Amino acid sequence: MDLQNLRKDIPASVVVFFVALPLCLGVALASGAPLFSGLIAGIVGGIVVGALSGSRLGVSGPAAGLTVIVLSAIETLGSFEIFLLAVVIGGLIQILLGLLRAGVFGYFFPSSVINGMLTGIGIIIVLKQIPYAFGLDDGLSMKDGVLALLGTMHLGVLTIFALSLALLITWETPLVKRSRWLAMVPGPVVAVLSSVVLYVLFQSSESLGLTESHLVSVPVATSFDEFVSLFTLPDFSQLDNPLVWTVAVTIAVVASLETLLSVEAIDKMDPLKRTTPTNRELVAQGMGNSISGLIGGLPVTQVIVRSSVNLQTGARSKASTICHGILLLVCVATLPTWLNMIPLGVLAAVLILTGYKLAKPALFRKVWDSGLEQFLPFMITVLGVVFTDLLTGVGVGMVAAIFALLRRNYLNSHFLHKKQDTEEGDRIRIRMQLAEEVTFLNKGAIRKELSEIPDNAHVILDKRNCVYVNHDVAETIADFIATASSRGIDVDVIERRNVVPIWDVKDLREVA
Repeated sequence: MDLQNLRKDIPASVVVFFVALPLCLGVALASGAPLFSGLIAGIVGGIVVGALSGSRLGVSGPAAGLTVIVLSAIETLGSFEIFLLAVVIGGLIQILLGLLRAGVFGYFFPSSVINGMLTGIGIIIVLKQIPYAFGLDDGLSMKDGVLALLGTMHLGVLTIFALSLALLITWETPLVKRSRWLAMVPGPVVAVLSSVVLYVLFQSSESLGLTESHLVSVPVATSFDEFVSLFTLPDFSQLDNPLVWTVAVTIAVVASLETLLSVEAIDKMDPLKRTTPTNRELVAQGMGNSISGLIGGLPVTQVIVRSSVNLQTGARSKASTICHGILLLVCVATLPTWLNMIPLGVLAAVLILTGYKLAKPALFRKVWDSGLEQFLPFMITVLGVVFTDLLTGVGVGMVAAIFALLRRNYLNSHFLHKKQDTEEGDRIRIRMQLAEEVTFLNKGAIRKELSEIPDNAHVILDKRNCVYVNHDVAETIADFIATASSRGIDVDVIERRNVVPIWDVKDLREVA
């Protein structure tokens, strides 16, 4: 823990705590699990994973991307206790993946897909917080019409949301940042405290007063025994249940993928450009999941929303992550009644501003200026994440990125240089200098180039820069050489020794 950064890490941890609290509860609710299981996962993700992880800015906890899997698994297995056993086993599998160095898989995701994932998550954050920002009736949906939704807006919630958003925006202006005293207090903390004051004042008003549905809802234990009873143990008698192992593998794979994607994204956003050791991260996540499952918690992953908030509020080391977990533990154990006075409207303001930062309009313009090869995978990922789910969105984005790569390899020159001139007698001479590495991705384009060489030409294939020539490409060149004489084409090959693998086109020509 870097103590000299605590001045920035402690305020950031308070903000992350206020954001993590409703998210832990919301994920548990959406997963069909006890609300307290989400809080357990948040505490374990902060303290255990935070201590073991090598990530400086990543925050772990229950992930929205796993809600569908968790909901389905609990229904399939028949009880929450059996599901907890799958979480424990899934964590052990993650530890094994880390020891086998599977963390390198995260480096194969292109920046266009990572940026698209972040932008899609930002849009989802904004959309999902609209009901909480306006205090809309949960029983209504968009099919009921905009007017019906607007008719259910709660004036008190809307006022708290508007004031909180104004405070958050004001706290990011140069005027506040230049103030020594104001800058010491994070904007979200000011917004939360102000919203609690307004909540108390509004309770005397019939039109502005908030109900329990507009507030954070943390389970309240009246005694130590009641608090302990909120924890649940796994059902170890189901170790021989094949469904348990199927769910465990699913949790391990999906949680690992979400973690690696988050690690890659947060490392790209880190102003200090630090790199997270991914294999160590998988081990840390595995330990977190095993412990979370043992005491009744949901599966954990490193999550974009909380990690982004952590980064954007100025955190510098993992002390912020650990402190946010300690805050969750202390407050849930000792101050649940006070926490239940926080309006959801202020948390919506914090999250909407976070979502906007992830999906700024300027980002779309920047990616567009980078060319269609970047923009198309980016937009496909954004749309996939928004309209399906995180992993599906990233999957279709990867397909688009791979297609763009294949197209570029086909269209682009796989030769370092191609020059055409004439010899005596007006005979065309074409010199092709192959690149350092020629892979199977270049096969189609090389075939096209060779097929377009005119009859009776003199071709010089320069392979002196080649370090690697793929077998398929070597065969394509050999086939061209074998048929070149029938078209009156003379071919000279300038070789380099020790090409890996050794597919000597000259020898192939002689064999042909």
